[in-house]
Amino acid sequence: METNKKITLVKIGGNVIDDTEALINVLIAFSKIEGPKILVHGGGKEASRIAEKLGLVPQMIDGRRITDAPMLDVAIMTYAGLLNKKIVAQLNASGVTAIGFSGADGNTILSQKRKNAEINFGFVGDVVSINSELIYKLIEQEIVPVFCAITHDGKGQLLNTNADTITSELGIALSKHYDVKVIYCFEKQGVLINTEDENSVISQINQSKYRDLLAIGAIHSGMIPKLDNCFYALSKGVQQIIIGHHSIIGQSDSIYTSIQL
Repeated sequence: METNKKITLVKIGGNVIDDTEALINVLIAFSKIEGPKILVHGGGKEASRIAEKLGLVPQMIDGRRITDAPMLDVAIMTYAGLLNKKIVAQLNASGVTAIGFSGADGNTILSQKRKNAEINFGFVGDVVSINSELIYKLIEQEIVPVFCAITHDGKGQLLNTNADTITSELGIALSKHYDVKVIYCFEKQGVLINTEDENSVISQINQSKYRDLLAIGAIHSGMIPKLDNCFYALSKGVQQIIIGHHSIIGQSDSIYTSIQL
């Protein structure tokens, strides 16, 4: 068992993917990260656009997508197809041996359909297990996995799964082989005390501060599940988590938010 080798997990969200120039810059910077690495991507905005073209109405509750059967088809096409393969192609063009994955590929991420008495999330999956041994073997062959936000239940059903959750669960599973650093990249400089003020970055957030920020409404919407995932991952073996602008990849002097227990 290796405990000192480092691995970097980078998650990029829909707003970065929407910006062609930003995405290319992120992928070039990601390709230059030394050592083992994994990329996880969302893509909700693209899925929403395609859904609307098909006459579907996207539904979100507390930053999480409601996924009925037609929306699941859109998510699979968009995440596992269009976006994943574009990203993989660009990484390979940058000299990285990248392979795209959904959770069904290689049985890498097993999930179960979410159960919630109050909200029917539809075909949304919560991660049950990670095939960390297979992923580890791939990484040790200098392959860079690129995961989209689609998993499966082991019975033939694909499920839409939050990309932040996938990132944290991958980090937890791989922490038995590596010291894990997770970078959540998006279009802001970090977690902001005031979403209207780009300079109001909170440099560090621990659980106590998180509760205080929730109480005053400074943290809301999609940032809540993101931070919940962060604290859970740190409590289960992930070494380091930072949230910041996509330009922080490969830089040591950037502004960002560090998440700590």
